[in-house]
Amino acid sequence: MGPLVTADWLAARIDDPRTVVADVRWYLQGTKRGIDAYRAGHLPRAHFLDVDRDLSSLPGPGRPGRHPLPSAEQFRDVLARIGVVAGSVVVAYDDVGGAQAARLWWLLRYFGHDVGRVLEGGIQAWTDSGRPLETSTAAALNAPLLALVAHPEMVADKARVRAAIEGHEGVLLDARASERFEGKVEPVDARPGHIPGAQSAPFVANLTRPGGPFRSPDELARHYAALGAGAKTPVIAYCGSGVTACHDLLALAVAGLEGALLYEGSWGEWAGDPALPAALGQD
Repeated sequence: MGPLVTADWLAARIDDPRTVVADVRWYLQGTKRGIDAYRAGHLPRAHFLDVDRDLSSLPGPGRPGRHPLPSAEQFRDVLARIGVVAGSVVVAYDDVGGAQAARLWWLLRYFGHDVGRVLEGGIQAWTDSGRPLETSTAAALNAPLLALVAHPEMVADKARVRAAIEGHEGVLLDARASERFEGKVEPVDARPGHIPGAQSAPFVANLTRPGGPFRSPDELARHYAALGAGAKTPVIAYCGSGVTACHDLLALAVAGLEGALLYEGSWGEWAGDPALPAALGQD
């Protein structure tokens, strides 16, 4: 099966202990927090995972960007806490069309377990179909620890990205909103703009509407082909911190375009290095 599931598919399996549901709602700015949204109402049996604490390691000296990848040990403990075992299917959802849920899908792949799925349309698809939410907090399950093996070949670092743009090798996709790509606004990082030579590929363009389901595989293939990403083209995706870039990687996988890399440090790391160039505008 593919990486996307519908609310009907999940509802038919929601009581199966092999189905692990993860609420990964997260908000970049403001006072709204994912954990508060979870406590106000979440899918039945869903566990809350925090993007900062559970799907990333702490930023700091020697670590790339604002959301460095978690270690295998850290992520193994997270999976054990929510009950992921051999044979599990992990369904992640959020309220923005999979922008954070895709990070969990990608991390499971990165650590050698292609068992992640993303709920099409997120929590809205569940409630729009008349299905109920719960407010109780799921208890930690402390399942047996899975063996995780990182696959660093799925990740690009700053040096690789720089070599790619200087050598005009492949396509660099920027998953941020077009306003941030063009440098009109920059809410969190050191400089506005984008990596020179990158293509603007905002994650919302992967969806039929904001917060809605994904476009069809054929539509996505045509969309990325127009950006220069083909079956034999090296592709690197980035965003502000390496989270929503996973949405572009998910969309590429849905389109049958496997093998794209994640620039872990993303614009946060690049913009923080004054020796690296930045571009403004649409080009």
